[in-house]
Amino acid sequence: MLLGHLESFLEVARRGNVSRAAEALYLTQPAVTARLKSLESDLGVELFVRSPRGMRLTDAGRAYLPYAERALSLVAEARQSLAALREGAAGSLVIAAAPAVSTYLLPAVLKAFRMTHPNVRLGVRTGHTEEVLGLVLSGEAHVGVGRPIRHHDIELIPVLEDAMLLVVAARHPFASRGKVRIGELASERLILFDRTSSYHELTSSLFRQAGVVPASLMELDNVEAAKKMVQQGLGVALLPRMALTAELRGRSLRAVRLVGAAPVRRPIVALRRRDAGAPLGAVAGFLEALREVAV
Repeated sequence: MLLGHLESFLEVARRGNVSRAAEALYLTQPAVTARLKSLESDLGVELFVRSPRGMRLTDAGRAYLPYAERALSLVAEARQSLAALREGAAGSLVIAAAPAVSTYLLPAVLKAFRMTHPNVRLGVRTGHTEEVLGLVLSGEAHVGVGRPIRHHDIELIPVLEDAMLLVVAARHPFASRGKVRIGELASERLILFDRTSSYHELTSSLFRQAGVVPASLMELDNVEAAKKMVQQGLGVALLPRMALTAELRGRSLRAVRLVGAAPVRRPIVALRRRDAGAPLGAVAGFLEALREVAV
């Protein structure tokens, strides 16, 4: 309501006439007069001298004029800023992502996002999904990407299902066969990575359920190290498909179908606060880029 009062005050001050101001504002003359009286009552001063020749600012009106102009200018500026945010043309976007996602999926997503949102300030925080959840809940990140983790304040948006592939070195006997039974892995060294990740638990669970105990284990702290070990023929590993694009294309690693075990897949989702409302602007643009790249 105050904005309407200020608009009427400024229009009357510019035109010196209530009826012409009313026409410019698409209001009735009584409506503009009522606004002026309400504003004067609120301020406790008279803003205009009223005469048959029109409306003239009082000393108080002249003193108030620049503040009213500044207030409406700030409102217009705020509206422009919000419109830019809504359209994704400006603002900031902080993403929290699990390690594999930030390494193997996020770079391509952010490249696509940057093409359509060049002026958005980007920030990325990494951590395991529990940490990603915490960053989204606290508002430190606008959106998170990782495995599904349930929380009543969090909405989960499906992104992709990342398959776990059994990979071996190019010269490994399994490479030429293309498939092996899970029981045959009992004589192999199994290479695991990142004991705190869900990938580690998925791999361990697969072997427990199949009753298979590998001959030995090698445990590393990241996927890249695990890939290097497999490439050197030091063991076999179940690794996420998203981490293997370059190696499979270059054939330095070979994927082998595992017979006698259910396919191992890990869903990847986006996490958002339920009370954040419908995704707009940069968040909507990021989710769109995420879906497009993940296809």
